[in-house]
Amino acid sequence: MDSSAISSRSAVRQIARAAGTVMAAFLITQAIGLLRGILVYRVFGTSADLDSFNAANRVTELLYNLMAGGALGSAFIPTFTGLLAKEQRERAWKLASAVANLLLLGLTLVAALAMIFAPQVVRHGLYVLSPGESIGQEALTVALLRVMLPTVVIFGLSGLVMGILNANQRFWLPAIAPAMYSIGQILGVLLLPRELGINRLAWGALAGSLLHLLIQLPNLLKLGGGYTLTLGRGVAEVREVISLMGPRILGVAVVQLNFFVNTIIALSLPDGSVSSITLAFTWMMMPEVAIAQSVAVAAMPTFSTQVALGKLDDLRTSLASSLRGVLLLAMPATVGLILLRTPLIRVLYEGGSFTALSTEMVAWALLWYTAGLMGHSVLEVIVRAFYALHDTRTPVTVGVVAMSLNVAFSFAFSRLFSAWGWMPHGGLALANSLATFLEMSTLVILLRRRLNGLGGSTVPRALLLGGLGSLAMGLTVWGWLSLTAALPEVVRLVGGAAAGVAIYGAVMLALRVPELNSVLAALRRRMKRKQG
Repeated sequence: MDSSAISSRSAVRQIARAAGTVMAAFLITQAIGLLRGILVYRVFGTSADLDSFNAANRVTELLYNLMAGGALGSAFIPTFTGLLAKEQRERAWKLASAVANLLLLGLTLVAALAMIFAPQVVRHGLYVLSPGESIGQEALTVALLRVMLPTVVIFGLSGLVMGILNANQRFWLPAIAPAMYSIGQILGVLLLPRELGINRLAWGALAGSLLHLLIQLPNLLKLGGGYTLTLGRGVAEVREVISLMGPRILGVAVVQLNFFVNTIIALSLPDGSVSSITLAFTWMMMPEVAIAQSVAVAAMPTFSTQVALGKLDDLRTSLASSLRGVLLLAMPATVGLILLRTPLIRVLYEGGSFTALSTEMVAWALLWYTAGLMGHSVLEVIVRAFYALHDTRTPVTVGVVAMSLNVAFSFAFSRLFSAWGWMPHGGLALANSLATFLEMSTLVILLRRRLNGLGGSTVPRALLLGGLGSLAMGLTVWGWLSLTAALPEVVRLVGGAAAGVAIYGAVMLALRVPELNSVLAALRRRMKRKQG
C-alpha cells in the first residue's frame, strides 16, 4: 500500500475520532438544551412575552453572525490551520491576536450603537409589518434587547477561541460550550425573582454567554500561545482573513436577513408564531448539530491541512467519507422526526402555559422544517470543503441566491398556507427547507466539478442503502403509531423510537454497510484492549 493511501486512511480515521468526540459533546449539549427548552416553554408557553425574547435574540444573533460568526469558520480557521501545518506557530498566534483585537473593537462599537438605537431597531425593524399594534410588546422587546446586546461581544471572542482550539485538534470543550449557554438560561429562570418575568431569561442568556467563553479558556491557556497587542497591520495573513471574510459577510447577511424576515412575518401572524417556529427550528437543528455539525467541525481542520499541503486526492477521500456518514444518519433522523414529531412535542412540553394548540403549532412547523434536514446536513460538510479551499465566494454567491429565494418563498408560502386554511407559519418553515435544498444541490454539483468527483459511486451507494433502511424504519414506526393510538403518548414515542432504531440498524447490518462494520470493528478492538 502506497504512502498516499495510508495518509488518506489516516485522515479519515482522524476525522472519525474527532467527530465521535464532538458528537458526544453535542449530544450532551442537546440534552441540556432540551431541558432548557422544556423549562422555558412550560413557564412561558408560546406567548407574546416569549415572542419578544426570541425577536430580541434574533437581533443579537444577526449582529454576531454579521461581524464574526460565519467569518471565523470560513476565513480564520483555514488560514490559522495552514500556518500551523507549515509549522509557523509564532505567526499563527500573531494572527489570532490581531483578529481578537479587531473583533473586540468592532463588536463593542456595534453593540453600543445597537443599545442606543434599540427602540428604532425594534419599531422600524422587527415590528415593521405590525406598527403600533402592541406598544407594550415593543417596549419589552427593547428592554430585552439591551440586556442581551453584550452577548454579541462575548460570543465573538468565544467563537475565536473555539476556532483556535479546533485548529489544534481540541474539540471537547468547544463542543460542550453551548451547553453553558443553556445552563445560564436555566439558572436565570429558576433562580431569579419571578417578578422579573421574561427578563429572567434575558439575564440568564447573558450569564450563559460568559460561561460559554470561560469554559474554553483552560484549554486555550494549555496551548501556550502568546498574545500580542496588535491590529495586524502589515501582516499578510490578516489581510487574507479580511479578504476571505468579505464575501462570507455578504452571505451571512443574506442568511440572517432571511431569519430576520421570517421573524418579522411571524410577528404579524397569530400570537405564538415566532415561538412556534423557533422551537420547531431548534428541534430540526438538534439532529443536524449532532450528525452534520459534529462531522463538519471535526473535518474542517483536516480539510484545511490537506489543502495547505496540496493533497487534493486525500481531500476527496475525506470529503466522500464524511458525506457518507452524514447521509446514513440524516436520512433515518428525518423520517423518525417527521413521524414522531407530535407525540415528541406533547410529551416534552405540553402542560403549564404550553397548551394543546401550542403542540399543534410547533408540530406543524416541525413537519416542514424537518423536510430540509438532509439538505442542511449535507450543506454543513460541503461548505466546509469550499472554505478549506480558501473559496468563500462560491458558497456565498450560491447562498445569496438561495436565501433571496427563501425570502420570496416565505412571503408566498405563508400567504398560500393562509389561503388554504392552514396555519401560515408552516409556510415559513417550508420556504427554508426548499431554499436550503436548492443551495445544497447547486454546491454539490459545483464542488464535484472542482474536485473532479466526490468519491465515485460511494456517496450514491450510501444514499441508496440509507434510503432502503429509512423506508423500512418509516413503515415500522408508522405501523407502530397506527396500532397504539389508545396507548399513552410517552409509550408511543419511546416504543416508536426504539423500534425505528432497531429496524434501521438491522437493515444496515444486513446490507453490510461499511461504516457500520467499521464502528463494530472499532468497538471489538476496544473491548479486546480492555480485556487484555
